[in-house]
Order: sequence, then C-alpha cells, then structure tokens
Amino acid sequence: MIQSIVFLIVLGIASWIAGKKFLAIRRNILLGKDEPDVVDNGLRWKNVFLIAFGQKKMFKRWIPAVLHGFIYVAFLFTQIELIEIVIDGIFNQHRFFRPMLGGMYTFLISTIEVLSLGAFIATLIFLARRNLLKIPRFHKSEMNGFPKLDGNIILYLEIVLVICVFMMNGADEVLFNRSLTHANGVEGMAGSFNFAITEHLGPMLFGGMSDGTLAVVERIGWWGHIMVVLAFLNYLPISKHLHIMFAFPNVYHAKLASRGQMQNMPAIMNEVKSMMDPDAAFADDGGADEELPDFGSKDVFDIGWRDVLGAYSCTECGRCTSVCPANLTGKKLSPRKIMMDIRDRAEEVGRNLDSGNVELIAEDKRADEKVLTADNYDDGKSLFDYITKEELHACTTCNACVEACPILINPLEPILKLRRYEILTESAGPSEWLPMFTSIENSGSIWAVPDARDKWTQLIEKENPPS
Repeated sequence: MIQSIVFLIVLGIASWIAGKKFLAIRRNILLGKDEPDVVDNGLRWKNVFLIAFGQKKMFKRWIPAVLHGFIYVAFLFTQIELIEIVIDGIFNQHRFFRPMLGGMYTFLISTIEVLSLGAFIATLIFLARRNLLKIPRFHKSEMNGFPKLDGNIILYLEIVLVICVFMMNGADEVLFNRSLTHANGVEGMAGSFNFAITEHLGPMLFGGMSDGTLAVVERIGWWGHIMVVLAFLNYLPISKHLHIMFAFPNVYHAKLASRGQMQNMPAIMNEVKSMMDPDAAFADDGGADEELPDFGSKDVFDIGWRDVLGAYSCTECGRCTSVCPANLTGKKLSPRKIMMDIRDRAEEVGRNLDSGNVELIAEDKRADEKVLTADNYDDGKSLFDYITKEELHACTTCNACVEACPILINPLEPILKLRRYEILTESAGPSEWLPMFTSIENSGSIWAVPDARDKWTQLIEKENPPS
C-alpha cells in the first residue's frame, strides 16, 4: 500500500511538471501566425502513417535507418510494459497482464527483450558514431555546447532503461524459479517465465544472489524503469528528442503545396496590381494615409506557427545541412541552425512572457496596457539577432534541405520570409542584388534592357504575318 502511495505521488508530480512544460511549448508554437495551406486530410494522414510512423524517409540512409529502427520499434513495444508498470504501481500489483494474456504475455515480453537488446547495441553504435567516428554532420558549429551533450544524454538514458528492463525481468526470473516471485497468477509457485533472453540471462547473472538481494535488484529495475521514463518525459521539452512526440503533428501539418511553389503575398500582389493599373491605385482616397504593411517576417510572431512547430520538432540530425550546397561550399548557412535559432527565439519570448515583466510591453502601449501579452510584447530583439543576413543570402532555394528532412520540416519557408522582410520592408539586401531589383522595378528586366519584354514576339509577327 505504501508503495502505491509513493508511486502515485511521484507519478503525479512528474506528470504535473511535464504538463506545464508542454503547455508552455504549445503557447510558444502558437505565437506564430496562422497561414492558409492545401486542405487534404487524406494525404496528411497518409504522410503520418508512411513518414512519421513508418519512417519512410529515414531509409535514404539505410545504416542509421536500421539502427534507429531498432530503437524506435523497441520504444513502441516497451510502452506495453510501461502501461503494465503504471497499473502495477497504482494498484499494488505485479505483472498485471500475465494471467489474462497467458502465452501472448510471454511472447510480448520476449519481443520487448529482443528489441531492447537490439536497441542497446544500436545505442552503443550511435554513441561511437557521435564521439569516436565523429560523423561530420554532428560536429558543425551550431552543435557545440548543449546540443552535443543533449545527443549523448538521451543515449545514456536509453542504456540505463534497457539495463533496468533486464534487471527487473532477470531477477524476477530467478525469484520465480525459487517460488518467491509476487507476479499475478504465479505467487508461491516455482517455474519459469520463459522470456526469450532473461530466461537464460537471469540465472546466469543473478543466480548466485540471496533471496533478499534478488528482491532488491528486481525493485531497483522496476523503479529504475519508471523513474527513467518520468525523467525522460520532463527532459523532452528542452531536448531535441521532442521529435518523438512532435514528429507526428509536424508531418500532419507539413506544407502540401509543391516544394517549388513559394507562398504568395497578397499585399505584394495588390501593390503590383496598383502599379499596373494606375486608376486602381487612386480609387480609394483614404489609402494615402494608410501605413504600409510589413512584408515577410521579422520575428516568431510573423512567421507561421507551422514553422515554429517544425523548429520544436527538429531532431538536429543534420541531414538538411549535410546536403545544403551553400554549406558544402563553406558558407555560413546551415538549415539546421535556422530551425534551432527559431526554437531558441521562441523559448526566449516564452520565458519573458512567463516573467510578466511590464518593461517588455511595447512603448506605445504601456500607457493603456499593464499586463504583458504576446500582442504587446517588444523586447527590442528579433530573429535577425539569431540569424545573420549572410546566412539568408547564401540560400539558393534549391529545396535540398526540405527533401532531406525525414519528418518534412521546411527550413526554406522561414528563410524566404526573413529575406523578404529584409528586402521589401527594410529595402536592404546584398549590394550585388540591388541593381537587379532596381532594373526589374524600372524596366521589368534584370538586365535593364529598355525594350518591352514581348518585343521579340512582335518581330516574329512582323516577319511572319498571318496568312
């Protein structure tokens, strides 16, 4: 009974803390604005099953895909055992599902053990790839500091989790052999669970231990399993491994329009229409006093919430950066860093909003508003304090990063939005680009050719008149 009370207290506290963190992340994602997209729920669910659940795009690099597959499938199957541990903890049971599942229970736990062993081996290989082989995409400048540590921490936790599984099952196997297990349906009976690995590993590792020591080892494995899971749950909100949860909504909400299609800006379209039709430009007498709109995006408030969701979903695998032609030629642009910067900026804004610091209320609103909100927030910073214009200018809009991402994150979208803000709102940009913009505005041609763009068609008609 005491164990159940302690378990409920631990579970409640950990879940409450994690819940607050996830709600804060949801608030940060919704700082971005809503944007229209193609409505096709059938295609969206197809993407979820094939790409998020089925890991389809991972297999473009089959070695890490197979290794990741062991960890991913083991993670899915281990949830069965986790559910059982939660039920056991709440109701003071042990192996709650065993009596009702019978032989199927043995099969499921055996499958979990085999997959856990594969995950253990894959984890060791991933640690070696990161720290011994030093795969280049894991050692870019944006991975220095916590991102590098983060990649290792989660692998260490996975190793501890697998060890706890085998400690729990192995010690319980020996206890069952001695008629001492407290598992449902076999209490006081001698026998074997017949689990694929611990049926042999348990007696080999723990067979020489005393009854009391075995009981302690089994409880350490049981409590260690749930404590690692709860620690993992609370670590996720600050980790790149948030993709375990967010990959699914990110894939569902991913852009469905053609990758080569840039998002239209109605404000720009209307400006061009007014230039082409002078009468329309002066049709509204009140338009002269209207403030010009901001084009593109400057901060997390201006980009789409899907872009912010993508930033939180990023696993920092670096596949996007490893295929970026600009990065490969030594330029500063790294699509992975762009997404990491968006997440960092959203986190900064979120922390400031949580602080309630009224000094962060926009100066022109302080007289009327006394509570800090996303609508009146202004800390004098923007995404341009994280992302340099040199990075934005290096992008060739080739979509290589978009194609490479295994969970359909689109780094190109925020790059284009930030570049549009710089060029259209700030009237800035690389000196090499400005003559081209001026030429297009004045003559409709990037080469400043004074003739009409359709003059060649007129010459053809002149030389070949219709019969």
